[in-house]
Amino acid sequence: MKNILNNKSRSRFGISTLLVVGSAWIFSSCLDLQEDPGVARLAPGSYSNQAELELGVTGLYSQLETMAQWSTFQVAGWGGDDITTHRASNKADFREYDQRAVSPLNARSASNWRDIYAVVRAANSVLANSAELELPNKDVQDALIGEAYFIRGFMFYHLTRIHGEIPLHLDINPQVDLSKSSQVEVYQQIEKDFKQAEAFLPNLYAGVSKGAPRPNKGSATAFLARLYLDWAGYPVKDQSKYALAASSAKSVMDNANSHGFALVQDFESLWTVGNRFNDESLFTVAYSVANGLSNRKYGKLGHPSDKLGWQETFAEIKYFEDMPEGVRKEATYRTDYNWEDFTDQANPVFLKIVGPEGDISLDDFNTDRNDYMMRYAEVLLIYAEAQARAGAANDDAWEALNKIRRRAAGLPFGTPDASVDLNSGDLAELVFTERKWEFAGEWLRWNDLVRLERVEEALSQRGNVKSKTSAGVQLAEPNAIIGSLGLDNYFAPIPQNEIELNPNLK
Repeated sequence: MKNILNNKSRSRFGISTLLVVGSAWIFSSCLDLQEDPGVARLAPGSYSNQAELELGVTGLYSQLETMAQWSTFQVAGWGGDDITTHRASNKADFREYDQRAVSPLNARSASNWRDIYAVVRAANSVLANSAELELPNKDVQDALIGEAYFIRGFMFYHLTRIHGEIPLHLDINPQVDLSKSSQVEVYQQIEKDFKQAEAFLPNLYAGVSKGAPRPNKGSATAFLARLYLDWAGYPVKDQSKYALAASSAKSVMDNANSHGFALVQDFESLWTVGNRFNDESLFTVAYSVANGLSNRKYGKLGHPSDKLGWQETFAEIKYFEDMPEGVRKEATYRTDYNWEDFTDQANPVFLKIVGPEGDISLDDFNTDRNDYMMRYAEVLLIYAEAQARAGAANDDAWEALNKIRRRAAGLPFGTPDASVDLNSGDLAELVFTERKWEFAGEWLRWNDLVRLERVEEALSQRGNVKSKTSAGVQLAEPNAIIGSLGLDNYFAPIPQNEIELNPNLK
């Protein structure tokens, strides 16, 4: 039996043995597909066999990888108080998010919107074309359909975190005049997609690399937990969802072994190329330079020109100053740099972006670094916070927080340690603060500030820096806030070109 992904397809998809090849069960067909999944060609009309369904699903991953390889995919993350960008250069669109003055003409917003809906349309096609399909191996069919639901839900979720109310394209045919759905309706659709994925996906894909490069049942449950945490906050503020967030997170925790999830002990190893497939990632977007699909968000893009970088993603000074010293801070920032004396732009550098010394070459912006769309650490902190905000703080919730605190201190995370463990106080607020430090530079802080309406509180403090150059010159954040920090400016405007095409989106 031939391998059904030919060399051309393997190269374009960029996953080789990491994902599809090596998943023996998913490629049990004896057909030899000649189509290139990178252009997501789908069979016309209904699928008639397993190979066509596999090709459709493979195309979804290819589109997601091609889109997510650029910093544009995470454009909203520059709104947080942890991340900033270059004061000039060609970073104007990132600066708009950084300075809270996002224009409807923002090109990064427009690109993201277009690419996300392209994946949504492809997922709709997969689901519609497989509606009447009955394969001999129902487990294979269910898993593939589950992946399509997961990716569609993931796409809607990513977009609504940027823009709030969005149109819900659910039909295989283009709907050119579709209006925005309410925030509740958007959340309900995402919930439905993730629940469908949860029902169809296997507990664990055999033969697939660590980190769920193909999402499993636990991946879907984890994203449901994150969704419910957002749903309980701004703008809907349905606090009944805290209990659902907690129960979903606890389900992932209780079944972590069966899903292949766990904390890694060495925090810094998460940001190395060699450990890019690991148990902590709950859904990984994988890349491979050798196979033609690189990640272009890391390495050079996190350095100033002083370090031969392309000055795109920097750390904010105040956030860096406030972060507690210790193992986690050393694994978050390049503290070996005298960043205060950079002549290009004096901002700290994220180790999470550029890697430890020598890990990513400064000669190229193409890297093998994977993207962790969610880490197991977040599940633990969602559980602890949601339990507390639901008024049900318990020993398990405190232990979930303490595991993260122990690792941050360089201690074995599974062993109680009185020097760092907490068991009293406002658990919800303690977790909120822990999330601040744990996820610094991972494009997540902005969403936390939005859901708890803390944008003004956080961003109004970002300019109060203490750092100076070696000559004693006071430093300042390069991109001052110029837009509103109020609720009216939490979500980015829908791209103007989309409104011109469809006035119903106003």
